[in-house]
Formats: sequence, structure tokens, C-alpha cells
Amino acid sequence: MFPHASGQENQRRMTEKVLDEFKGICYKPGLQIWTINNMKMVPVPEVAFGNFFEGDCYIVLHGSCDTSQSMNIHYWIGTHSSQDEQGAAAIYVTQLDEYLGGSPVQHREVQGYESPKFKGYFKSGLIYKKGGVASGFKHVDTNVYNILRLLHVKGSKNVTAREVEVSWKSFNTGDVFLLDMGKAIVQWNSPQSNRKEKLKACMLAQDIRDRERGGRVQIGVVEGDCEEATPELMKVMNSVLGQRTGPLREAVPDDIPDQYQTANIKLYQVSDASGQLVVQEVASSPLTQSLLHSEDCYIVDVGGVSVSVWKGKRATNEERRAALERAVGFIKAKNYPPTTPVEVMSDGAESAMFKQLFKSWNEPGQTRGLGSTYTRGRIAKVDRVKFDVMELHAEPKLAAQQRMVDDASGEVQIWRIENLELQEVPRSTYGQFYGGDCYLVLYTYQKATKPQYILYMWLGRHATQDEITACAYQAVNVDNRYNGAPVQVRVTMGKEPRHFLAIFKGRLIIYEGGTGKPGVVSPDSAARLFQVRGTNEANTKATEVPARASSLNSNDVFLLKTGDLTYMWYGKGCSGDEREMGKTVADVLSKQEKQIVMEGQEPPHFWVALGGKAPYANDKRLEKETALHSPRLFECSNQTGQFRMTEVAHFTQDDLDEDDVMLLDTWEELFLWIGNSANQYEIQETYSSAAEYLKTHPAGRDADTPIITVKQGVEPPTFTGWFDAWDPHKWSGGLSYEEMKNKLGDSASVSQITVNLNDAALSRKSLGGDAINTAPGGPFNNSSAQNYKSQSALAPSYSPSCTRPGTLGPEVLRSRPPSELPLGADPDKREEYLSDADFESLLGCSRKDFQRLPKWRQSDLKKKAGLF
Repeated sequence: MFPHASGQENQRRMTEKVLDEFKGICYKPGLQIWTINNMKMVPVPEVAFGNFFEGDCYIVLHGSCDTSQSMNIHYWIGTHSSQDEQGAAAIYVTQLDEYLGGSPVQHREVQGYESPKFKGYFKSGLIYKKGGVASGFKHVDTNVYNILRLLHVKGSKNVTAREVEVSWKSFNTGDVFLLDMGKAIVQWNSPQSNRKEKLKACMLAQDIRDRERGGRVQIGVVEGDCEEATPELMKVMNSVLGQRTGPLREAVPDDIPDQYQTANIKLYQVSDASGQLVVQEVASSPLTQSLLHSEDCYIVDVGGVSVSVWKGKRATNEERRAALERAVGFIKAKNYPPTTPVEVMSDGAESAMFKQLFKSWNEPGQTRGLGSTYTRGRIAKVDRVKFDVMELHAEPKLAAQQRMVDDASGEVQIWRIENLELQEVPRSTYGQFYGGDCYLVLYTYQKATKPQYILYMWLGRHATQDEITACAYQAVNVDNRYNGAPVQVRVTMGKEPRHFLAIFKGRLIIYEGGTGKPGVVSPDSAARLFQVRGTNEANTKATEVPARASSLNSNDVFLLKTGDLTYMWYGKGCSGDEREMGKTVADVLSKQEKQIVMEGQEPPHFWVALGGKAPYANDKRLEKETALHSPRLFECSNQTGQFRMTEVAHFTQDDLDEDDVMLLDTWEELFLWIGNSANQYEIQETYSSAAEYLKTHPAGRDADTPIITVKQGVEPPTFTGWFDAWDPHKWSGGLSYEEMKNKLGDSASVSQITVNLNDAALSRKSLGGDAINTAPGGPFNNSSAQNYKSQSALAPSYSPSCTRPGTLGPEVLRSRPPSELPLGADPDKREEYLSDADFESLLGCSRKDFQRLPKWRQSDLKKKAGLF
């Protein structure tokens, strides 16, 4: 891809000046962007972020906004960029990675085929602009309004806009177009465009107005299937584009996105020990972390969809520096498309997506077992921290990670499916579940004095298909009884989530078979064996296992119930806490006499009851490590006429679309978030796609991973905790497309869009002249700095939304400078003006609990809630 001689010479020259080039570049939250100009990195002004010239290459450095301070370096290749520019960008990326300590992940991005991560940086969309440095095209002009261009907008989640010929010939019947005339923008919506595409294009137009033009642009909207409703705007369009002489062409279907993951993963070892580059396949999915050795470099081929390069810590400098070039060579050797995405990372700085390709990925400082966490400081010592359930609401992210909505002290009601109908279970048997039955468990708890509901559907391993179907049907009935408020959780026997365990306070017993239905006699064997797992009331359950010696395990407590005695068998590896929980379960399981049996001191009758001695698991257990996997969000929609799942990178609450179903994968659980306007087909397809997603995952995911249904507006903290700064009032304050369009109409009526139709700048004859320029997107220079400086518009006025005398609504207090607060309001004590309900919703705890927190924690919560 890069000419060998010129590439080496460029690298030599650039290496000599690398310190000067990178001086001042360091970790910063957010974006830093450079374009390659005369083989040098030239910074792009922030106002031009998101604008990319097709003839240029760009380097984009993104620093995460969390405590990890992780970095990603992307180099973007324009369609018409030169080979020298591409080679220079690749060299700069490699050297910048070394300059920053090797921790950033490198990505290769090709115009039109950018990764979801890259597109996610630019929420308003990407704009592809004609020209570039190599073509001598002018990037900026002193008159920012002397512009005429037509933008072809595509996409409803990750939006791209490409400059096309300013003519009706560029239009089609399926997409949205923006006619940008400097001081006026007309949005034309094709007859087949959907609401989301129109909304995203409208947001892009507003972003151009506010960020590039200081708010001094009028925006109008034309509906392509009702052009006669806006005759003045059509007059403007026709004067610029000329009269339309024939029908518009049909829309080109959107490219079908690559599968969100593929099971066809292969690992290749890269070596040049023999003096030649050798790439050798070493494994296929499912991959394990132990396959990666720090002395080598590896290529992971994700079924031709993407390529990742892993650089071992002890690999040679030559191997590490050549990693990106080798990845490109690998793509050529495999005859993959040149647009195939590439990411390069160092040992110890792997991306979240890379880790998801492995069956397990363990790191220091992660959660171990249940009920405890480990934190690692600067030295190697690991401190154990007791999990405090009281912090769940004060710290939503903790609630999500621990999968606990509260301390499980709410109200419980249980039904069993009998004759395909609901039959309430006697409270005396709560916590006892039979493998031949299906149950509905309704859990009620309070949040901000308002009841919240979780509806668990527990499906026994031996229940009939009719009972499983009836359980789902009855769950819908119970859900309707509570106006759709319950969060629905499907629980497969043996895969009970932590909160479900906590509900029963250490008294949960799961019988392998049989039924709890009255009048049905279950065959009672001479002996029944139960394995007890857990260290406290919040994480303990007893599960029936085959009553034979081979079922024993030296690391656990077992209860052996015989006709006249219950043995409590303590394995050598179990802890004192586990033994105490074993006693608690034994008292629930049986009223018989209990006898403690230590491993290695069993009486003969114990072995007789189990059918004789036999080998069993007695290796010392290493505490199970729960892999740290970053959550992933997918949009599930059929608005294009075909059901698709599209990943959303850098997701926020704003990415939850009311028209769709969203799938949130937190590894331990899958959440299906159902928007208020989602259609039934999407809901059905998403559930089946979620099961397929687990089945085909390259890491060999458990097919019985809990799938939790969450409805818009009643999200539990186990869901909202995965989103930064969750706003419980968002759904009542967001603007729909129609509302946004009407708002534009109010402030920019047709009479205000005044365009001089005789102006040469808008005459079709001048389209090729020098008078027409494009919007910003090039390198920063002093002469253009003032041009790009965005002028802040007047802040909108708000009327206080008071719930009682002395209180103010969140919309008045959040994320506002002190000058915009109501007269007399103390900016340092904004939380004191909230109602009790708003206080708990925003800060996640009551006023009393908030006062108990240390000052630094109070300040942290206030910052996250926008009250600082």
C-alpha cells in the first residue's frame, strides 16, 4: 500500500522531528484531530470536527471521559487521498502511539466504512466534503456564508452526509437532502424516508447552524410527498437547482451492516524470525487468553469482517512498529476488501471489543466471586472490600454491576402454573422451587415513594412446553394488570440472578424434579443430596444433585437427607460463612436431626446412603473470576423493511430510540429495552435474535444467560446504571421530529428565509466559480479562527416547575451557570431546592442517606446529576 523507498525516507525525516511534532499532545478527555498537510500534522479547529475532506487523511485521538483514561487513535483515509498522505498518516499513528506509551488502540478507518466507534464520536453525523489539500482546494474562507452545497444524508443512528452535485439529478425517493445556501438551509425529506432519518437530518442542520454559523442560519423543511404545502421553499429550491424535469430516481438501499459478531474467528501468529514475514494460524474460536504470548504479535481475523493486531510486551520494536502495515498486508493476502477495519493494540491495553472475542479474559482488580470486590493500588497488594448494598442507589453504576436494584427487602408474591392457570403458592413454601414446575415471582419495592415491580418467570428444567408457554402468557396478564410497569426477567433453572437469590434470604432450595402441586405425590428416593453455594443471605441457594458420591466437591457444603437423619457434609475447602449458610438451609430443608460430617471423617452409613464411595472433585478451588466486559448496545429495527441489529458505540441515554427495541449486553445479563413506539414485529424478532446472539457469540456464551425485558420509563437501576448521567425526566422532555420541525417553523417562517434569487452566489451558472466555497473542515489557522468562533445564542427561559412552595424543577437547576438560576437560588446548594421525589430520582438516595455520605461522595453525585 505504501511505496517502500519513499515510505522509509518519510519515516526517517519524521522520526527526527517527532518530539517537535508531538509536543503538547497528551491525554485529554474528548477529541483531538489533525489533518495531514504537506506531510505534517496540522490541528483541525474544534468547530470543524465531523467535517472530512475526501482528498485528505486525518488523525483522530480520543480520550475516554472516565477514570480509565484510555485512548484510541484513528487514522481516516479519504477516498481521493494520495498514497504519500496515507503512508504519512500511518507512520504518524505508529509514532504517536509510541510517544503516548503504547497504551492507545490504533484503528484504520476508510471513508464510507468507518467503525461504529469512530462514528459514535460525532453524534450529529459525519460530513464528507469534496476536495483536500492535495487538490489545492480552499478549506476555509473569510466569508463563511458564501456557501452553496447539497448534502446527501444517510443513516438513522450513525449519520453520514456527503457533498453531491447541486442538482435535482442527485435526489432520490428514499433519502434526506440538505440544500445549504450559507444563511439558509432547506431540508428536503424524500417520500420514503422515515421519522428517525428526518429527525437526524434536522439535528445535523441545526448543528451546522449553531456550530459553524454562530446560530445565524434559518432552516426550513420540505416534505417530498407534500411539496405543495411549502410553495415558498420550493420556489427557493427550484431557483437554485433548476426546474425538475422528470421523476426522481429510486433510492439505493442502505448497505446491510456487518453482523454484530461472527462465530468464525481465527488467531494467527506473526513472526519474522526467519527474516521473512510468516503468518501462521494457531487457533480458531472459541479463543482463550492463554493463547497470546507476550514475546510475539498476533492477528485476529473476525471472519473477514474486521482484523485486530495484538502486540506482545516483549515483541521486538521492529515487530511492534510494523504491526499496522502487516495488518494491511494480511488483508491484501486474504483478498479482503481494502475497506476492512483494522485495530492495533498493545499487550495490557486491549480494547473492549477485542476482549469479547475470547471465551474468558481476566485482569487484576476485577470482581471475584459473590459479595466482594477487589481493588488494586499502585503496589501489588490487593485489598478486599466488602460489598455494601446501601450504596446501590447512591451509585447507580454499582447497582448495575452487582445486578441488584435494592437490598431485596421488598414484597414478594409467587404463583405456580397449574392447569395452565395461575395458582398462588402458600407463603410457607416460598423459596422452594421444583424442576417440574414453572413459577411467576412478583417483587415490589419503593423508589421515590413510588412502587416499582420486577416479574421473574422461573422455568423448571423438566416443565412441559405447554407450561412454559402458559407461564409467558400469564406473565403478560400480570404485566397488564400493573399497566406494563413490571420489568420482566426470564430465569432458567440453575441460572438464577443475584437479586432473585437475595429475595429468599438464603433459603432458596431448588429440587431437580417433581412438583409442588398439591395432591401430586413425587417419588421420594431413599436419599436426596443438595449442594449449598453462597456465603451470605444475598447469594446462597441449595440445588439438588444426584445422590451419589461423585456429586461431592471438596470446596462446598452438601446436605444429605435420608429417611431419619440429615447430614451436613463440610468439604475441606469451604469457608466458615458457607458452613453457616449450610445450617440455615438445612433447617428449612428438614426438621430431622442434623449431624455434622467433616470431609474425611464420614461414618459408614453416609456412604451407604450415597451407594458407596466413589471419586469426586477435590482440587483446591480458585475463586471464579467474573470477566470484565464492557457493555454493548444494539439498535433493533425494521424501519428499513428488513430487521437489523446495529451496534451503537459510546452509547448514552440519547441513543435509546422510542421507535425501536434496544439490546443491552452486560455479559452477565441481556436487557431488551422496549421503546413506547416499538412495533410488535420488532419485539418478537429481537427476542429470537438475542437468543441467536448468545448462541453464535465467539466467546462461547452461556445460552441460558438471563434475558430481561425493560420498558421505557420504568427502567430499574440495574439497567440505568450502565448509562452515565441517566435522566429520569428525559422521556417527558425530549422533542419528537414533528415538535422539532414545528419549532423550526416558529422561529424560521418562510418569510424569514430571504434568499436573493438574483445573487450570483446562488445562480446555477456560478456553481463552478470561485465565489462558492465549502464549509469548514480543514486545518486551523489564525486568519480563520475568528470565522469559526461560535457565538452563543440567548439561553432559553424556563419557568420553575414547582411541586411545593420552595421547590424548583430539575430542568431549572441542572447543568446551568449560576447566572441563569432563579433569583436568590444558591448555586452551591441546588439539591436543596428539589422536591423529595426529584431528589431521590436524580441523586439515587434519600436526603437522609445523602447527608450520611462523605463530602467528596456528595460532590461526585451532584456532578453526575448536573447539580454542581
